[in-house]
Amino acid sequence: MRVALALARRGLGQVAPNPAVGCVLVQYDHEGGRVVGRGWTQPGGRPHAETEAIGRAGKESLGSVAYVTLEPCAHQGHTDPCADALISAGIKRAVVATLDPDERVSGKGILRMKRAGIQVDLGCCNRQARQLNAGFLATRETGRPHVALKVATTFDGKIAAINRHSQWITGPESRAYGHLLRSRFDVILTGSGTVLNDNPMMTCRLPGLEKYSPIRALVLGHRKIPFDSKILSYEHGPPTLVYLGYKHSLAEDNVFLKKVEVCKVRCDTFGYPVLSEILADLVARGITRVLVEAGSRLNTAFLKAEGVDEIHWFRASTILGNDSIPVIGDLGQDNVEKLRRFSVIEQKRMGNDMYELLSKQANG
Repeated sequence: MRVALALARRGLGQVAPNPAVGCVLVQYDHEGGRVVGRGWTQPGGRPHAETEAIGRAGKESLGSVAYVTLEPCAHQGHTDPCADALISAGIKRAVVATLDPDERVSGKGILRMKRAGIQVDLGCCNRQARQLNAGFLATRETGRPHVALKVATTFDGKIAAINRHSQWITGPESRAYGHLLRSRFDVILTGSGTVLNDNPMMTCRLPGLEKYSPIRALVLGHRKIPFDSKILSYEHGPPTLVYLGYKHSLAEDNVFLKKVEVCKVRCDTFGYPVLSEILADLVARGITRVLVEAGSRLNTAFLKAEGVDEIHWFRASTILGNDSIPVIGDLGQDNVEKLRRFSVIEQKRMGNDMYELLSKQANG
């Protein structure tokens, strides 16, 4: 199953609105197991992992055991149901990591295989499978995408000096891994402050992964950005999504280039676009995974809205001091018993920096 999970990760950022699934077919005999077929969800969401694995295994899929990271689909879509494909391939057992909450599936794939006489075991590596497909599961279970903050700070939690100078706080190893993260998300979202201070491209620029850059989204509040900002003028990939409040004064036909799509949403009482409406619009576009790379204001807004599911925190072994720019602003927290709590899922050293993956703890 761990091999199937590793295969599934290849699809992250490339298969929305579908889940990223991995499938391994194994033939067992008296000498042990032998992998006869491997598959993962292909870019665009099709073909599915199960049919890819069956195609590679050919006749050797007969009598094999299928390890699948998500319940095989049981509905007719652009392709035939994967549960039927496994049945037709003649597998004798299916080991499934977790159920698919989509109402068109939700246990139906398991039931269909059992009725065909296939032994089905459910729950192997369930936690890891749910974490991997957190985006797809979130859209089905909560109606919004999975949201991750990516932050790079000093040891004392600062993102820039008092004059806003920030390049670079972390080392090259952390920055390279940050680019790899971008390739695993459907959308990367930032704010006007980050554009004005850093003028980032917000693309994946690792050799060989440039084509896996996510869709870029920009939240504009009260501040105008230059017409030649890199996030607006990048010539490859889909248009940048620019979210404005309905009352924003910028003229669409004058400000935004041909690679930009203007998206108007409701404003809050301070005149900023409402985050829940931005996330709802992204879900409607088939987005499941959003990476927020922004400044203190937008980071704080997402945390206040309880909209952060995980944090990718890169921490340098340097100190800027209290007169510098913090990664998170005021949250109005006056009770330590009600703190926003996260669990450390992963921790590793990157050069002279420390990387931590933090996952939001369930309430209660």
